[in-house]
Amino acid sequence: MEESAFNALADAELARIEAALESCGADIDIEPKPGGVLEIEFENGTKMIINRHTAAREIWVAAKSGGFHFRPDGGRWLATRDGAELYAMLSELVRQQSGAAVSLSAG
Repeated sequence: MEESAFNALADAELARIEAALESCGADIDIEPKPGGVLEIEFENGTKMIINRHTAAREIWVAAKSGGFHFRPDGGRWLATRDGAELYAMLSELVRQQSGAAVSLSAG
């Protein structure tokens, strides 16, 4: 996939992630940063970073419990390690860091 096509795909997904996080009900602050980065700060002071990694053609998530890489596959983003779906994983990571049960979806 060409770099520009990947960046457009990843940026659209990051916008969907931001919208899903905004409406999930958890007490979080989301700050979009230049270059395809979302910085999420939780009420307890912990942070999560979600960003596009153009060279690897992946979306990366850095959470308190570790780092996760996701690649586009048939309209979904799947973890390179275990095939977990991006929004299912984000739901669990947000629950772990916020203590709130959330269910995120692409919209």
